[in-house]
Amino acid sequence: MTQLDPRTVDRLAEVIVDIGGPYERKGYELEALLQRARWEVTPIYDGSPRVEWLRDQLEARQEYPGEVERLLCRVCDPIEYDDGVLIAEEIRAAVNERLAPEHLAITLVSGRPVLGAVQTAGQDPTFAEPPDLQQRLAALVSDQETVHVLMGRVEETRICVAGGAYRMATIGIGTFIEGLLLAVLLERDEDLRRNGFPDVRRRTLPGKRDPNKRTSADWVSLELLIDTAYDKNWVQLDATAFAHAVRDFRNFIHPRKEITEQPRFDADTVMLCWGPVQALMNDLEQNLPPLP
Repeated sequence: MTQLDPRTVDRLAEVIVDIGGPYERKGYELEALLQRARWEVTPIYDGSPRVEWLRDQLEARQEYPGEVERLLCRVCDPIEYDDGVLIAEEIRAAVNERLAPEHLAITLVSGRPVLGAVQTAGQDPTFAEPPDLQQRLAALVSDQETVHVLMGRVEETRICVAGGAYRMATIGIGTFIEGLLLAVLLERDEDLRRNGFPDVRRRTLPGKRDPNKRTSADWVSLELLIDTAYDKNWVQLDATAFAHAVRDFRNFIHPRKEITEQPRFDADTVMLCWGPVQALMNDLEQNLPPLP
């Protein structure tokens, strides 16, 4: 996401604060909202007029579009509201009205809000890699060599897209998810690091699972990585389902699968794979404590 026009920032601040409206936010509620949006440094509300205060916070974060994006997605997330979807949809419509001149829109990817670009009026939003990706990875993964390798996968995915190699681009996105989940799970869970991964695969009937079986990190599958993150409540069901869809695309690395299913790869395929990556990262940022 590029920097927003100052007037767009003004209008978004008005929507989020909603002075005199049914969803008005007090100062302490704005502060809590920014914290739930996983801003790296949560500003303390100083008692000044709320719309102007929030506008100033948004303007100050213009150089960090990932934080602005996470706030906009959080405001439109059903999980933010007691009444869930109904309120979130009303607010999402208001946010999208203000984002329209910027050719941006918040849409739902398997039930989770994701920011996308709108190329032409009336078209569905398209998705690209998350903004500030390296900075966001560094906040989730402490090992800098891992971050370097993952960003290398992203760069090669960009090269594939530019050259029309959409098949390899989707495979690259799948390997990015695999590397991200493996790093996060091993760094933040000592039991997995020491003893391996228990069989929590959701597509395997419980009676078919071996409760004593542990899979080494050297052999763990992407399927098990995704389901382990879900089992730990680090990612929600909808993001899990979409991550499995990306996993299925990643499996086209095997020629036999492609010969059997004969898929068609294009720029839309790549776009559909980036949407779940954004939803997955949003969940991880929301549910995991920041690195020290």
